[in-house]
Amino acid sequence: MNLLLFLLLALLLPHCGSAVDADLSSKFLQASVKEANGVEEDQQERVLEAVGGGAKGEGWSQSPDFPHPYPRDTQLLWRLVAPGNRKMQISFDPRFGLEDPEDGICKYDFVEIEDLSEGRVLGRWCGSQSGPAVLLSQGSQVRVRFVSDQYFPSEPGFCLHYSLLPPSDPEPQTPAVTPAPPPSVEELEEAVSTLGTVEEVLKYLDPEGWRADMEELYRPSWLGLGKSYIHNKKTRVGADLNQLREEVRLYSCSPRNVSVSLREELRRTDAIFWPGCLLVRRCGGNCSCSQCSQSCSQSGEQCACIPSRTSRKYYEVLQLKHRAGGRGLQRSMTDVVLEHHEECSCQCQQNHD
Repeated sequence: MNLLLFLLLALLLPHCGSAVDADLSSKFLQASVKEANGVEEDQQERVLEAVGGGAKGEGWSQSPDFPHPYPRDTQLLWRLVAPGNRKMQISFDPRFGLEDPEDGICKYDFVEIEDLSEGRVLGRWCGSQSGPAVLLSQGSQVRVRFVSDQYFPSEPGFCLHYSLLPPSDPEPQTPAVTPAPPPSVEELEEAVSTLGTVEEVLKYLDPEGWRADMEELYRPSWLGLGKSYIHNKKTRVGADLNQLREEVRLYSCSPRNVSVSLREELRRTDAIFWPGCLLVRRCGGNCSCSQCSQSCSQSGEQCACIPSRTSRKYYEVLQLKHRAGGRGLQRSMTDVVLEHHEECSCQCQQNHD
């Protein structure tokens, strides 16, 4: 019963080659108004609105008498119109045959499809080649043009199916981007304190325009000359900020040369050494400008300069030691090992008051 009902509906509904559609394809309306995106040639045009078949909206357009030989000397135009600026999908029936091309060009019998929203021809087909599997319009109007000359009609002609695409979702509106709040004074101080040169500071503040800022910073201007310029009689306008930064670094927490007493360093009371003192690298300098200074004070600790990487080095020195029984001094070359501080850092330590 269901199969019988399906066959009955298939016979009643229009489709490629049906009598209903063949009759419709021969009835055209004369284009009385020259439209910007409509037919401009002095030909007949039939407007097909893709509103049938419910919300889906679909229909057929075919050469006369499809799938039998089409008439000669025929020029037909269809304008497919979708409602609400919706787009369309177009596909060809696999049964396709028009007069063959000449030198690969469809000159005589052909079907042509143009997207009127872009004024662009999507393609022209003839011969035994079938059209593309699917064409998608970019707008709501498409023109289909069929031309046959007065010679050699072919069969079966062509038939294309058009249907509405689902309404496209509106483009999501991009929310306004709220600019990030400027960093606090503490955050800015923490960031720039790790930079080594004024160029790095300006580049951090403005990666794109830091060079112009650099020129502006040192641009000669008597309004910008402070007492440091007048008293120090500098030849360059403004202070050498990199030199000031380097002077602070040299006297901050860092390895430096210090002399140590070998007897105290080695805790030897039974011998003396020559030379009695040697130079070693030990951590020194203050940590008042380091990042840990403020955090340590908040926790009741002190920020101290301590070694973070050390090494051991050997030295050969003269050792003088009393012989047993008071038999004079023993002289010998001996190796001593001393600790060197290679790297230093400021870290919190408990107060030992």
